[in-house]
Amino acid sequence: MHRPPLSLFTALAVAALCASTAAADQDSVYRLFIGDHADGMVRAIDLADGSEIASFAIDQTPALTRSTSGRTIFAVQGDAGKIAVIDTGIAFEDHGDHRDLIVSDARLLDTEITGTRPAHVVEGSGRIAVFDDGTGDVTVFGESDLLGDNFAPTTLSPGAAHHGLAAPMGDYLVISVPDADPEQPRLGLRVIGIDGSDAGDIMPCPGVHGQAQSARVFAFGCRDGVVLATPAEGGNPPALTHLPTGELGEGHVSTLKGGTSLQFFLGNFGADAMVIIEPDSDAPFRRVDLPTRRVDFVLDPVRAQNAYILTEDGQLHLLNILTGQITQSLQATGPYSMDGHWRDPRPRLAVAGDHIAITDPATGTIRLIATDPMTEAREIVVEGTPYTIVAVGGSGAVH
Repeated sequence: MHRPPLSLFTALAVAALCASTAAADQDSVYRLFIGDHADGMVRAIDLADGSEIASFAIDQTPALTRSTSGRTIFAVQGDAGKIAVIDTGIAFEDHGDHRDLIVSDARLLDTEITGTRPAHVVEGSGRIAVFDDGTGDVTVFGESDLLGDNFAPTTLSPGAAHHGLAAPMGDYLVISVPDADPEQPRLGLRVIGIDGSDAGDIMPCPGVHGQAQSARVFAFGCRDGVVLATPAEGGNPPALTHLPTGELGEGHVSTLKGGTSLQFFLGNFGADAMVIIEPDSDAPFRRVDLPTRRVDFVLDPVRAQNAYILTEDGQLHLLNILTGQITQSLQATGPYSMDGHWRDPRPRLAVAGDHIAITDPATGTIRLIATDPMTEAREIVVEGTPYTIVAVGGSGAVH
């Protein structure tokens, strides 16, 4: 059953209490996986000493998406028609009162996910869905299937080719709906069964782009608002609800991040603003204006109220989700103009424990910023042109 979420303030207090009772004698391991902008290469970096522990040659500069567990990373190479899968070498076993940390070598799996132009990778309800822009097909599988010997995913063909997405929710998928003219923006969203059967009408969501999950609820960005997909009881299809953003002024949401221990979403809103979204609030949107255009942003999975936003002047900003205020800013890199092609090499952010890791393509480094307080820590020199980045790791008992 879907239960109403705690308020942000109450949930934060609960999260802090849980953190204070955690075991103090656990080991921590974090790894950074860096996609090179110039070459088809992914490098694995040990955060503790900055050493390169592995490198993986692939076909082209990848978009990197990590699984929820952090066990695998998907290196999406749409133009090459494939997705390489990396076993990060970091896994956790839950034992109720504690979890064990298991560390092994990172490796490139033999299994590849292939298609015409595979793009968005979205995880939910223990399933992973890959949308193929070139065909409109959706490939669905579990992470454990990738790590086994017999990878046999399910492929659905719910509609025409377009730049789309599919989000797994229980026995259903929420999928984008294309316009009859593939050159026109997407029309909206609809729900289908995991068997491909229709399970609902189209919910208008013009130009749908970007999605995130928080507390079992998915949010999708539209040119006129946000659509929420909420789980239903009794095995029924998820309910789709449209929240308009017209009162926020000019702009729209096209990229979203979802809170973990707190239920909220953070999205872009045009080039130089953000929007905090609380799904069950009477006033679900709070706009946050930025001093200049945004380059990238990320949420802190441990410090639940923290979001970090890098703007084109090279400033890193700490946004307090509870207050909606920027509470600290720090010069993290040199300036990176947002003019030019969207694929030009610009910094990307990831959070690894007590550090924010920022790729700095112009200097060939990873900038590490301590989180509490936000201060410069050190830098890691990386071969090539560091670009995309994900962080994997955490704390656990080692036996």
